[in-house]
Parts: sequence; structure tokens; C-alpha cells
Amino acid sequence: MQSVRFNSSGNQVAKVSYTARRLVELDYGSTGTLGLRTEDEPPRAGDLVLCRVTQIGQHRFLGQVHGKRNRLFVGDTVVVAYGARYAPDQFEAEVPGDLGPCDLVAGGGIAGRVVSSHSRMKTPTQLEPLGLVTDEHGDVINLARLARPVVPALAPRPRTIAVLGTSMNSGKTTVAAALIRGLGLAGRRVGAAKVTGTGAPGDPTLMADAGASRVIDFTDLGFPTTYQLPMPQVTRILRGAITDLTSHQADAIVLEIADGLLQQETAALMRTPEFRTGVDVIVFAAAESVSAVAGVRLLREVGLPVMALSGVLTSSPLAMAEAVAGADIPAYGSAALSDPAVAERLLAGAVAGGGVAGDGNARPEDGSRLTDHSGLPQECSRLTDYSGPLTAETVA
Repeated sequence: MQSVRFNSSGNQVAKVSYTARRLVELDYGSTGTLGLRTEDEPPRAGDLVLCRVTQIGQHRFLGQVHGKRNRLFVGDTVVVAYGARYAPDQFEAEVPGDLGPCDLVAGGGIAGRVVSSHSRMKTPTQLEPLGLVTDEHGDVINLARLARPVVPALAPRPRTIAVLGTSMNSGKTTVAAALIRGLGLAGRRVGAAKVTGTGAPGDPTLMADAGASRVIDFTDLGFPTTYQLPMPQVTRILRGAITDLTSHQADAIVLEIADGLLQQETAALMRTPEFRTGVDVIVFAAAESVSAVAGVRLLREVGLPVMALSGVLTSSPLAMAEAVAGADIPAYGSAALSDPAVAERLLAGAVAGGGVAGDGNARPEDGSRLTDHSGLPQECSRLTDYSGPLTAETVA
């Protein structure tokens, strides 16, 4: 269990969430130097807070590093980060304006106040903030100051696949993991990143399990979530992630962009010059055929190189056939994406048009030859010139 001690809480041990894991990695609290600020001041997104669990609701476990989950009990003390959340299948939440009672709005360790929730959700797990986490000087610790430094990239950006989707739970992370697996089997050193979303260990852990040589997400770069972030901060997260993976010698990059094309940060990000020059190929994950066709149409309207379909719809051969007919690009199941030949072909931007490939073999329906859709040239990328820590100050 990841934990830290607080000198102002009777040397009490607190469980550390995934979002706050850098406290442990940077050895904060090992000697009892962490303190609390209890004045009722408005917290900021990213501020770390020590909370007591007062009622167990939707989230019964606290996500920790490497995909571990720690069972929560009433009376536990936990270190989480304040943040907003956008999750149509779960909660919409905002950062509270005070240190009063709040909710655990994400199991990875996000404290907020629920604004709306899906009808299937239980009431959120309830938290009582005990104080903002401070260092030995009494300064509040925000995730921005714990951000990993981004080493300048000396090599050109490797070819990059971005996985976007229709919505939450459309299969994006499974698609990304399958691509990582396929590219790894092809001999690639794959770097992976989750660029937007809500801090949680599951997706980065799956990417690492699939064989990524390095995995990074926005929490590594100083942000608990990306909901309601100004677009300059989101684009700098994109830059920082690609630069970090390039500097760690990746020769292929797989990015996951959270939520759906209509979510405000995703909709804005995919229209930015940084996204257009940083991504060569898009694989689009969809839950069913109508949304797949509509999503591909939207991506094409803004000039993005969407090359293939995948996601939950690949569970149904009929849905795959409908989507392929409507979108005129191939659909690949996870087994196909894990095939090194298919993954390499997608990375190169050379795909078979109009095929259904649920079993790992691309089969163009009309026997057409592979065509080149190489996307944007790598030399146009402006994402390899960023260096230094990615913090709230540097991205303002």
C-alpha cells in the first residue's frame, strides 16, 4: 500500500491515491514532514488534500500506482487531488469553493462536488477534508510542482497514432493496448500516453502491460484531470507527452484521447495546429455503427487522417459491416490490431479500404490494393522543441 505520514496528524498513516503518487515517488512524508493547512480557503484544481472517508458509495476502492486498488473503509484517511470530472457514464463534478464535505468523484483519487450523475450510479463516496497537504515550509502542494521534468527531444518525432472515440467506454484503451501489442511484436519500441481524461491507474497500466516501453499521462505532467483546462494547457500536455516519449527513444507513439468527439476539450484539441502536426494516423473507436459513421465524417470534415475503425462495435460482425459500408474505411478487432503486420500498416498510414478484419486478417471487400494515407509529414511537427517542467506556470 502506498502511504505517507503527517506530522500534524499524530504521525497518522494515510493511503495515497494514484493522482498523488508523486508524493511517494519524490519521498515526501517519509520523515514526517508533511503538514496540513486547515484555513477555509478555496482550493485549486490539483491541490492535494487529506480526507477522511465518511461514507462508502460508488467508489469502494482507491486506485493506486501500477493498477493496484486499495479497499476503502469508513474512517480511512486518504490523500487525493481536487479536480473537475467529465464522465457521461459516471459523474460530472466541479472543484469545490471551500474545504467542506465533498465527494470521491473518481477512484483514481479525485475530490470534487458532483453536479450530475448517470442514473446507474450510486451516491458518491463521501469525504471530509482535514486540510490541504503542505510541505515543511507550510506551502500547499499542488500536482503542478510535482510534475515530471520533460527532457528535450533531440531526435525527430516518431510516427504517431492517436486513438479517439465516440464516447466514454467505446473501447479506446483496449484499442490503444492492441496497437501497442502489435507494434511491439513488430519490433518497435512503443511509447504511449493518455493525453486527456481523469486521473486513474487502469489505462496506463494496461498500456504498460501491452508492452509499451514508457507510459506517461497528464497526471505525470501536473494535472489531476483535463476537464475545464484552458486549451493552451491541453496542447502543452500533448507537446510534453510526445516530447517525453521521443526523448526516451520511442520509435512509435500511441496516444489516447479521452471521452468523445463532442466533449469540449477533445473537440477543441483535435482542431489545433499542435494536434494536426503531432498525429499521423487516427484509429476511431465506436460503440456502434451509426456513431462510427458520424464520427468518421466529423474527423474528415476537419481534415484529420482517420484510417480505421475499432472499439466495442467489433464485437458484432453486423455492426462492423454497417460501419465499414458507411465510413468506407476498414474495421479491425483487437486481435487484428495486435497483429504486427496490421499494426505496422496502420502506423505507416497504408490501409486496406472497405475491409472487415475482426480476426486479425485485413480483407478488402473489393480486393483493392493498399493505398497510402501518410497523413501529415513528420518534419512539420513542432512538438519536439519543448523542454522543462510542465507546470501550471509554464502552460499559462
